[in-house]
Amino acid sequence: MVSDILNQICQRYDLGTLESEPAPLKGGFMHKMYSLFTEKGKYAVKLLNPYVMQRETAMENYRMAESLERKLEENNIPILPAMILGGKKMQQTDGQFFYLFKWYDGKALKSEEIQKYHCEKIGALLAQIHKIDRKEAPYNKDKISVDWDSYIKQLEHKNRELHHLLRDNRTLLYESQAIGNEAMKKIPSVISICHNDMDSKNVLWSGNDCLIIDLECLSYSSPIMESYELALCWSGYEKCSIDFEMFGSFIYSYAKAGGELPSDWETVYNSNQGRLEWLEYNVKRSLGIECSEDEIEMGISEVKDTMAHVIYYHEAKTDMLNCLRQIAY
Repeated sequence: MVSDILNQICQRYDLGTLESEPAPLKGGFMHKMYSLFTEKGKYAVKLLNPYVMQRETAMENYRMAESLERKLEENNIPILPAMILGGKKMQQTDGQFFYLFKWYDGKALKSEEIQKYHCEKIGALLAQIHKIDRKEAPYNKDKISVDWDSYIKQLEHKNRELHHLLRDNRTLLYESQAIGNEAMKKIPSVISICHNDMDSKNVLWSGNDCLIIDLECLSYSSPIMESYELALCWSGYEKCSIDFEMFGSFIYSYAKAGGELPSDWETVYNSNQGRLEWLEYNVKRSLGIECSEDEIEMGISEVKDTMAHVIYYHEAKTDMLNCLRQIAY
């Protein structure tokens, strides 16, 4: 099925004959990416998740992301934009939506490969993005209202390990959700262009140079929240072991490059509950809800990883806030 679609893409868009079998590319948890090496050039194709594309807001979200992608290009932000074919970026063949990209010989860093330099560079780059179209406007984010008890009950007969994991941390999930919803109301009324997923898997490095990829989630959001979340991601949060020197370096570099920092870090800490939404999404996948069969195992794995992040985040609160309050710039 996938090979047929990829061959159709090569033929329809005159990319040339494939010189090697398309290979899946690592990194994405929602969509699927493949290399396309042909006689005419090297490309990467992103096949968009059909279940995501069925959402009512999908097309409008992608339209917005494409317009913001053009703004980043105009401001010389180092990104890898989707190719324009027939006057548009998003393409479709046999009901499969996709984006096509020129190949870039860079690689995403693994957690253990990230150094202080990378944190400083990404922090400064993020500040440049946030300054492009900064607006005084409310940061409107929907309340998180997950019925964790319902999922715990469903998992009891589907996956006992995940059932116990969520059941044993039920209080933490509900408390984090409630505290986060209240804190979100206090986030300053400022929005700007945000990538919304610029962690290490979505930045490709070639030596000291880099390109930002995976731009389909671009939107106007809170620069305060994004800078904080990415400082966590780039300093070891993903492996539940934050290097607080790198964490502080990211925030310092962001501020030095013109990014504005909040006066109340505890409110920002409490507001950062996006992992609960990611947890729910993957609980659904583990249950086979709104996903294909081949996503179930990935959902199970992501529930375990995300639950570990929820617990670690709660336990590391004091150290995080102490580090942030000591930053001077």
